[in-house]
Amino acid sequence: MSTVVVHPRHHVLTSLPAAVGIAYSASWIAGLTVGAPAPAFTDSGGEIIRELLGHTGAFTTQFLLTEGLPAIGLAVVALALARTAHSPVAGRLATVTGVAAALISFTQFLLGLALARAGSPDSAHLLFELVNRFDGAKMFLLAGLSVAAVLTGLLPRWLNYTAIAMAVAIVASGIGYLFLIQGLATLAYVSGPLLLVVITGTGLVLGRKSR
Repeated sequence: MSTVVVHPRHHVLTSLPAAVGIAYSASWIAGLTVGAPAPAFTDSGGEIIRELLGHTGAFTTQFLLTEGLPAIGLAVVALALARTAHSPVAGRLATVTGVAAALISFTQFLLGLALARAGSPDSAHLLFELVNRFDGAKMFLLAGLSVAAVLTGLLPRWLNYTAIAMAVAIVASGIGYLFLIQGLATLAYVSGPLLLVVITGTGLVLGRKSR
């Protein structure tokens, strides 16, 4: 009888938090490659409708990949982090911020679907504004989740530093999205990649802990 030996690295990559953490970044990166329109905060409802005209499929796909599927990843990683946390406070913070961020992300996905099919300038403008303001609120929650990850004491030093940097950057970009300040919102180009590193890195760490 032969014995099958599972390499530890393979176990890490196939564990649920690790797999979901990797899928989170993969989904986001795939979503950003979709050639969907990106209206500005200052665009009117009519301008938004004209920009989306003929791009409904791409716009919907992008929202699925950047808001719909990632919502699942946020919930899974946050709950796994809460279960493994050494500190009850960190565990509760991870649960509250992670699940709330996941719910907002899924809500944004639904709003994105409605926006792609908006028939009037007023409804298009309202839906677009809601998506962006919800994004700001979600960013504050993600900053809280990042802090919770640091407080768990589970992350390696480099990932702790990355999580702290992400929390600072995403609060700044969150202010931009919540209050529709274009200049601050551009900080998402910094906080976004850091977020992917933190979520994926945390998932891999949790996968290693589950061995």
